[in-house]
Amino acid sequence: MIIGVPKEVKDHEARVALVPSGVTALREAGHEVLVQAGAGEGSSISDEEYAAAGARLAATAAETWVGADLVVKVKEPQPSEYGFLRPHLVLFTYLHLAPLPELTARLVDNQVSAVAYETIRESDGSLPLLTPMSEVAGRMSIQVGAQYLMAPNGGRGLLIGGVPGVAPANVVILGGGVAGHNAAKMAWGMGAHVTVIDKNPDRLRALDDIFNSQIVTLASNAWTIRESVLQADLLVGAVLVPGASAPRLVKRDLVAGMKRGAVVVDIAIDQGGCLETSRATTHSDPVYNVDGVLH
Repeated sequence: MIIGVPKEVKDHEARVALVPSGVTALREAGHEVLVQAGAGEGSSISDEEYAAAGARLAATAAETWVGADLVVKVKEPQPSEYGFLRPHLVLFTYLHLAPLPELTARLVDNQVSAVAYETIRESDGSLPLLTPMSEVAGRMSIQVGAQYLMAPNGGRGLLIGGVPGVAPANVVILGGGVAGHNAAKMAWGMGAHVTVIDKNPDRLRALDDIFNSQIVTLASNAWTIRESVLQADLLVGAVLVPGASAPRLVKRDLVAGMKRGAVVVDIAIDQGGCLETSRATTHSDPVYNVDGVLH
């Protein structure tokens, strides 16, 4: 099989789907690997390293897509890549199709066999390819949220951990899974007052044990969500329903009632987001304001 690795074209996407060690493993298994020139630059991997590992370098994206039986990527195909979709192509990447009807239609119309990383399951039901991304997203949600809580960035002017004599920020996390757990770990480590809301009581018990009762855990219902969101300085959306759209737990009127200068980081946005006011942003244009709340 010829396996193609095109350079990512999504805004500020610096990752690459296959590193040189993966090239070597695939070559040893009898496959050919075709890597677009420059595909690894964003991850500090040179073309020479890929060549030394046994890859064949392609000059263009078109050469990579057309010459491959299986294309591996990091992010879903962008509109500029739709023309490369064709019957009998196997595509392996993060897809998150729930909020992307146009891409879904393109894949179906072009008879692409698309396998989404985020749907791969182990025998125990865990999601081995989604888990590390959820760990990263959960931790970064607090790091980025703390940055935008600063007044020069449009936030409330809060230090997330407070200082002696000044209370810490209230961080509310919707969802206690992998992303929510990692967000709580970061926020708690920075000294915030942390509340995690989840519908699974066993998950709440586990988090209570992990954090030795030093965070607040609440059973998810309309009342606990409303009361917690209204008190939040930083709200993290970390709800996951595997393979489906995220539930819209926070309505527009509730966002309007939040503190002015509060910050929302909705890391469920890949599946549509769990706030009615959420929409996808980019690294080039990362934030927008709704009713005085920074998203």
